[in-house]
Amino acid sequence: MNHPDSFLVSVKGTSLHPWLKEQLALAGQICSEHGDYPRWNQALEQLSVYKTDHIDLSLASIQIGDKSQTSNDQKQQLKQYLLNLSPWRKGPFNVFGIKIDSEWRSDKKWQRLCDNISPLKGRHVLDIGCGNGYHMLRMLGAGAEWVLGIDPNVLFNIQFNALSQISTEIINANILPVGIDQLPDNLNYFDTVFSMGVLYHRRSPIDHLYKLFSCLRPGGELVLETLVIDGPDDQLLLPESRYAKMRNVWFIPTAQALKSWLHRCGYSNISVIDVSTTRLDEQRSTEWMRFESLSDFLDPDDQSKTIEGYPAPVRAILVAQRPC
Repeated sequence: MNHPDSFLVSVKGTSLHPWLKEQLALAGQICSEHGDYPRWNQALEQLSVYKTDHIDLSLASIQIGDKSQTSNDQKQQLKQYLLNLSPWRKGPFNVFGIKIDSEWRSDKKWQRLCDNISPLKGRHVLDIGCGNGYHMLRMLGAGAEWVLGIDPNVLFNIQFNALSQISTEIINANILPVGIDQLPDNLNYFDTVFSMGVLYHRRSPIDHLYKLFSCLRPGGELVLETLVIDGPDDQLLLPESRYAKMRNVWFIPTAQALKSWLHRCGYSNISVIDVSTTRLDEQRSTEWMRFESLSDFLDPDDQSKTIEGYPAPVRAILVAQRPC
């Protein structure tokens, strides 16, 4: 279970406290206003009878409960309740032996970054665009003191709550159904801020980087993951309409251009820790996400290109610091 009060106690007297207190109080109301909330809430209530103190956040497939703790009939019911919260975009999870094979193998991204960022032990972490919280839980597994995630997608909030309520142990993480624009200015608070898969959706990427900067305490670290194009110079791709069937992709820079943007925004110690082509075994349709996925977004005759003819998705991970 998550425990909002522990957040409020730990940030009392800081710039984060008034806003966080207000948003935690509003979160339930925001979720309940979604048209699909009655159906999702029914699944939450059905899942609430499953409880365990067996949880492992260090595994690639996050484990919640052991398969020996439920009967075959209970497993079948459990699987259906979880499927009722589809699509599952991030994961994987293993819940009492039920394997949630999400669209994204998010563990692969975590593996690429976990050994190349500052240790998370004891840190207060913000995860922007956190999805259903898979990476937040991995952050806790890596020793973070607590993690706050924000994502305006209500279903992702519901999925996180569904999983966290199963644990009888306190999970020091919470998701709010808000976007980055609703964060207050000049928080100057978090030890580490993650922004993964968000920058290319922003109409003003520079404003986004400034906002991330203002969330960090002096000396704090940004972990930034985004789409890039190949090239050594400060080049930029501006998709004419869609990119990989996504409407809201605005700017895709080279890694070098991204470093220049970060430098102009005041960051220091900027480094590229990984550049990887997104593979079909990392993003794909599954039983848990039956809609189109990466294979549908690529040119069927040339998988080095998107369906629109742009370079296929390549993602870079960068780390940078807010100077002390």
